[in-house]
Amino acid sequence: MTNLTNPKLIWIKGFLFLALGMLAGAILVARSPEITPTILLAITVWAFCRAYYFAFYVIEHYVDPAYRFAGLIDFARYAVTGTPADRQE
Repeated sequence: MTNLTNPKLIWIKGFLFLALGMLAGAILVARSPEITPTILLAITVWAFCRAYYFAFYVIEHYVDPAYRFAGLIDFARYAVTGTPADRQE
């Protein structure tokens, strides 16, 4: 399978992810309309977004400029070993 390179399709994919997340969140809130689960869902989404930002942007720009975005598995390997996958022997 080749990488997605068409900008229009990349935008569509992004909006589909957004729609899917909004739909799933709306269903969760509708199934449990109390305030506590809604707040916990919002905190969960926010925390995972910040963790993703940390894993790729913060590490690359402030900790190790040689590190490049590869994926969460490669980041986990980097976090454990301190060496990006492309520099491991």
